[in-house]
Amino acid sequence: MSQGDETRDRAGNVDKLDDSVPAESRKVRHKRRDRARSRTIAPKRLTKEELRLGALLPLFADPDQPKTRGECSMGERPCPYVSCKHHLYLDINPETGSIKLNFPDLEVWEMAETCSLDVADRGGITLEEVGEILNLTRERIRQVEVRGLLKLKMVGPGEEPLPGEPGYTGPGSVSQAPGSQHSDLRTQPS
Repeated sequence: MSQGDETRDRAGNVDKLDDSVPAESRKVRHKRRDRARSRTIAPKRLTKEELRLGALLPLFADPDQPKTRGECSMGERPCPYVSCKHHLYLDINPETGSIKLNFPDLEVWEMAETCSLDVADRGGITLEEVGEILNLTRERIRQVEVRGLLKLKMVGPGEEPLPGEPGYTGPGSVSQAPGSQHSDLRTQPS
């Protein structure tokens, strides 16, 4: 039996493969769950004691927290300001008040990426990379992307067209703005 005729599972056990199974169906899908799922804490489910303790906590603004992106971009990383809306550690639903811990198994200083603005500054990344950063599946990221693009399309008539649509005049497009000085000499009357 050749080396390609056996596989090992996560425990290291060797599985012998049947030669009648085509190589294409031997592909093993990796499970997504290498990390803990996000955890949501709903205020409705808190005990009276937890609510009482929460009410006793002082609310204060950190005077050292950056106010602009310019101040933040040169700040320490991983970012310690979990209350920032761009921080990736947790999300707060303003309608219900629930808190979603995106990485319940990690502490803030253990995260590779902590600021969504830092990720955006790096430029385009794949759906898989976005999924790793947000602790979501690639498919869920794709669904959110499609939903966001639909919302942008529905903003209203007369708005700028999206990349790939007719009439798009963004960076890298070849169409010219109306009244542009550069035109084809063959189309002008003499």
